[in-house]
Amino acid sequence: MRRVTGVATCTVLDMMHFFARPFAELAPEIELLTPDQVTDPEAVAFVLTFKPADDAFAPYPNLHAVFSVGAGVDAILDCPSLPDVPVFRVEDPDQALQMAGFAAFHVLWHHRRMGDFLNAQSKGEWARRVGDQSPTLRRIGVMGFGMMGQAIAQALVALGYPVTVLSRSLPADPLPGVMHMTTAAIGDFLAGTDILINVLPLTPETTGILNADTFARLPKGAALIQIGRGGHLVEGDLMAALDSGQLSGASLDVFETEPLPKDSPLWSHPQVFVTPHVASTPMHSAVVANVQRGLASLDL
Repeated sequence: MRRVTGVATCTVLDMMHFFARPFAELAPEIELLTPDQVTDPEAVAFVLTFKPADDAFAPYPNLHAVFSVGAGVDAILDCPSLPDVPVFRVEDPDQALQMAGFAAFHVLWHHRRMGDFLNAQSKGEWARRVGDQSPTLRRIGVMGFGMMGQAIAQALVALGYPVTVLSRSLPADPLPGVMHMTTAAIGDFLAGTDILINVLPLTPETTGILNADTFARLPKGAALIQIGRGGHLVEGDLMAALDSGQLSGASLDVFETEPLPKDSPLWSHPQVFVTPHVASTPMHSAVVANVQRGLASLDL
């Protein structure tokens, strides 16, 4: 069996902590090293990363591939030292299930105003509220119709929510029970959305799409669930929309700068629910299998 050498490097994750054991157990044909363990840079065939340093790829003259440990490859494609090699991302159906569950939790959080109950609990108050709990009372808008968007829409329809999905074109196979709209009708889409979920890819067209204009076109008191990419959100515009009451709350899992700086006002805003980019993470076995498939496709 031919042994292939790769380097695991990332600015935000301890790659070997997560992946050394899975690769050793599931892919003995792959030697996974940290940059400081490399004695022969010319022998390195691939890099495994998520957010590489600017010079992450420069030391390795014979790279054949780069593998992301997640579904996103934005930071990899933006890396100035990236050579002209294939970039593989993880496509793990389990991630879509995780994302759907995460989105459903936050839809319920905003719809049922769970934060109010936590505040009441801290004061020992029995703050019972009835009459607004039916899922039929909250219209959900999902921006993005990839694997994640489809799973989210299906999960929320199953819970009884009216769901509309926004995509560039109408799908050949619409999801049962889901309304589909194109980006040409984004005004109508936003006007009919009480809880907005973003799972768009990050492109020049979608960068900064969650901005003051978008928030103003939502019904007053709408909520945002941001689980796409950090570059989608104009954080200052979100703060202004929350403070004015145009938005009632926001769940944020991705940010322009990660980790989120300690001095960010988002940490302490009473209407913001911050999570550290954990809406979905691929199973370790899926990452290993993705590398094995990619190397096989390149005949390595």
